[in-house]
Amino acid sequence: MVRSMGLCSCFLQKLFWSFSDTAVMVTAVSKTKPSASQFMPLVVDYRQKAAAAGRIPTNYLRRELGSTDKEILTSRVIDRSIRPLFPGGYFYDTQILCNLLAVDGVNDPDVLAINGASAALALSDIPWNGPIGAVRVGLVDGETIINPTRKQMSSSALNLVVAGAPQNQVVMLEATAENILQQDFCHAIKVGVKHTQQIIQGIQQLVKEQGVAKRTVQKLFVAPEEIVECISRDEAINKIRLETEEQLKEKFPEAEPYEIMESFSVVSKDIFRNLVLNEYKRCDGRDLTSLRDIKCEVNMFKMLHGSALFQRGQTQVLCTVTFDSLESSVKSDLISTAVRYVYLWCYFPPYATNEIGKVTGMNRRELGHGALAERALKPVIPQDFPFTIRVTSEVLESNGSSSMASACGGSLALMDAGVPVSSAVAGVAIGLITKCSLEKGDIEDYRLLTDILGIEDYYGDMDFKMAGTNKGVTALQVDLKLPGIPIKIVMEAIQQATAAKREILQIMNQTLAKPRPNRKESGPVVETIHVPLSKRLRFVGPGAYNLKKLQAKTGVTVSQLDEETYSVFAPTPSAMHEAREFIHEICKDDQEVNLEFGAVYTATITEIRDSGVMVKLYPNMTPVLLHNSQLDQRKIKHPSVLGLEVGQEIQVKYFGRDPTDGRMRLSRKILQSPATTVLKTLTDKNSIVLGGTVPQSSTSSQ
Repeated sequence: MVRSMGLCSCFLQKLFWSFSDTAVMVTAVSKTKPSASQFMPLVVDYRQKAAAAGRIPTNYLRRELGSTDKEILTSRVIDRSIRPLFPGGYFYDTQILCNLLAVDGVNDPDVLAINGASAALALSDIPWNGPIGAVRVGLVDGETIINPTRKQMSSSALNLVVAGAPQNQVVMLEATAENILQQDFCHAIKVGVKHTQQIIQGIQQLVKEQGVAKRTVQKLFVAPEEIVECISRDEAINKIRLETEEQLKEKFPEAEPYEIMESFSVVSKDIFRNLVLNEYKRCDGRDLTSLRDIKCEVNMFKMLHGSALFQRGQTQVLCTVTFDSLESSVKSDLISTAVRYVYLWCYFPPYATNEIGKVTGMNRRELGHGALAERALKPVIPQDFPFTIRVTSEVLESNGSSSMASACGGSLALMDAGVPVSSAVAGVAIGLITKCSLEKGDIEDYRLLTDILGIEDYYGDMDFKMAGTNKGVTALQVDLKLPGIPIKIVMEAIQQATAAKREILQIMNQTLAKPRPNRKESGPVVETIHVPLSKRLRFVGPGAYNLKKLQAKTGVTVSQLDEETYSVFAPTPSAMHEAREFIHEICKDDQEVNLEFGAVYTATITEIRDSGVMVKLYPNMTPVLLHNSQLDQRKIKHPSVLGLEVGQEIQVKYFGRDPTDGRMRLSRKILQSPATTVLKTLTDKNSIVLGGTVPQSSTSSQ
């Protein structure tokens, strides 16, 4: 099933891309003078506006404040799709802005933004080797669907975004899967790449009609050949970089600092890549498919709900699991309403790479790493788990694939916490070294590397991250530095990652093969409370005072499940014990027994009011009103005309409870008729029960 996208109008460097009633405006701007940066200074910002959904922000300024996680993650996807197609050495400040203009609630605008960015760059004079096309692929009831609706995605086992280049080349992949089989996953990629070609052809036709010429850049920042040749002949290549650079500055005093550093990098990169391509050997001595040494440890800290330490070579992460109430996961979103019950946050401090840096809030890299690991773990967690789960990954040391290490450590921590995951999850990163022809730029030879190091990511051409179980795939993220690779290489990378994933799972199973049967004693507790309608006011208190006091005093969270049932979440068993005592204290005078309809009971007057008298049927009962209309056969305006006093006992007949408000219905008037009645005597029994059991009561007759 295919749902196609359409282009409604375009302008130079500005484009409106629409799909059904969802529309995104994308602009592309680039400076004409080079920057002093040593990398491609590309900034991509995707912005959601509440007006696009016909809403107004609820904050006090009534405007959008900051960037949401969705906006940041979408910006990263767009960046990863278009960045590989900029020419090497193009260091000109470039900005892509994607503004959501309208959203219909049916189609997700992120794929539209990728296509809009591609079209805007292709129609501009910015040097860029595009266009690309992007589609979303779903898998519903075994059927592959292109650009599925949100309703279809709710039942889809796959959420795959494919960005393709001409000639069926793959540029970027990002996927979340419900542990689907490898062959189904590979088929979805092939189908997605096929349909990206239609979008690419449409953009190419538009470019042809507009006749836009790309500008000639002043300078591409590439390494001068004479400096490169000098470095390759110099024995100082085996020494530290600084010593080599000092010698080069003496030989080439007019050379810019960047040219010297880039020349050194070019030679280092060539040596590194030739070692892999020609000798099938990696810089740390491993062969192409070997994993680094892996060590695992669980239950690091007894007080934590779950913890695990995962180390693979020089990459080490400490993962912890925390449980909270389900209500803590609810967060409103004006554009798309979604409830998450699983969170994974990855913290990447500067000391992880032996550096000094400023520690600020969550940056885009940390957010992206956490989102990928979260997508890897979420499919194996049962949907009916009674808690919100927060997995925290502290990267203690990093030299390649910290996000996949977080997936492995997070899986162990979840099992250590007693979460009944359906299967353990492992992840691995696959790298790529290619040799391209100088004339056509086609790939002549290539090598795939399992479990890449940081330097292999830096000097390589691909970062292919895949996570899953022994059965199938749960997450995928592919970033390229090439303008595209054939599907054949993608399929081989999936096969190689699958073999490595199974090997990692075998090692992890030696530490903890399955979830612990029980959660830790220090873990949270959830119980239910049955509160009859007639007792709700007593339990909640005026203005919910009792509930607020209960939550503030004990730290528990109380949420209403239905009219007579409340759920109590306590972070620890001791907090639940305190909550029980508090509830018993506020409700100790609010007890009753099951009353027999039509029976007569002895009531004690506790208060005289203008509208009637307040009476109790038993000592611990909350007084109820016996209205003037039910006191006597005669019509009275005040109880005093009958000589009633506080403390006096009277006979009343019970007629059940009012179906609208649950109030007890009593009558003294009916007893003034000559009918025979049976007098009942009551015993006390609690009506508010903690633990989810509906109270059972009895009556005794005289």
